Amino acid sequence: MSLTIDYQNKTAVIIGGTSGINRGVAELFARHGARVAVASRSEDKVEDTVTALKALGAEAMGFAADVRDQQAIEEGLAQVQSAFGDFDVLVSGAAGNFPATVNGMSSNAFRSVLEIDLLGTFHVMKAGFPYLKKPGASVINISAPQAYLPMEAQAHVCSAKAGVDMITRTLSLEWGREGVRINSVVPGPIDGTEGMDRLAPTEAVKQRVVDSVPIGRLGTKDDIGHACLFLGSELSSYISGVVLAVDGAWSQGGCGEMSNFLGQFARQMENS
Repeated sequence: MSLTIDYQNKTAVIIGGTSGINRGVAELFARHGARVAVASRSEDKVEDTVTALKALGAEAMGFAADVRDQQAIEEGLAQVQSAFGDFDVLVSGAAGNFPATVNGMSSNAFRSVLEIDLLGTFHVMKAGFPYLKKPGASVINISAPQAYLPMEAQAHVCSAKAGVDMITRTLSLEWGREGVRINSVVPGPIDGTEGMDRLAPTEAVKQRVVDSVPIGRLGTKDDIGHACLFLGSELSSYISGVVLAVDGAWSQGGCGEMSNFLGQFARQMENS
């Protein structure tokens, strides 16, 4: 049997899908025929993204909600299901980050990242479960290399994303019995994103990051989107509980450069 990546008459929901990597993911699903729903905290960004997705020829809708608010996520996903039917693909991509050492970070700052990344992922997955097509649905969590690679000035993100990957693995067991697959995608350094601009704020630093990637370039939003298209399709029907690095082998050693820079940058900011 020949299988292709075709999302005609399928629904993909991308939480956090109005900017950066996640918007790129939403646009790729739209280009491949899916009905696409996006969500983020900003109503303006939701409206702008829905307009762009419709311009690509997709049926599209969205809602504004904070992933830390479980009721808001539940209500928004119920609206999507009412309009588009059950979900074939659910992508959880909301995230927060800033460079800070533990000694330079408040409890509230640490908690904010845990609540956005980890608690937010829990809210999205639990609220989305009743609307997943079972069997056959695919859940994709957008993680980060900090989940398994310690980095200076990133203890909050390391802790939160490690939890996200463990939710992925655990629910691949629990929900696998229902025919639902769950995987994490771990982006490396991705060009043209707010995260990259924040963690590599100058061209000199950006070039150091490029030089640290074994494959010799920064990633693109399409690199991550293509991984999501694959994991959401029948081509990956026997893949679940996987944490997939899409990073040009950066996590095999090159990320030490980023760790050193983040530590230096955070300490300079804290001492200024």
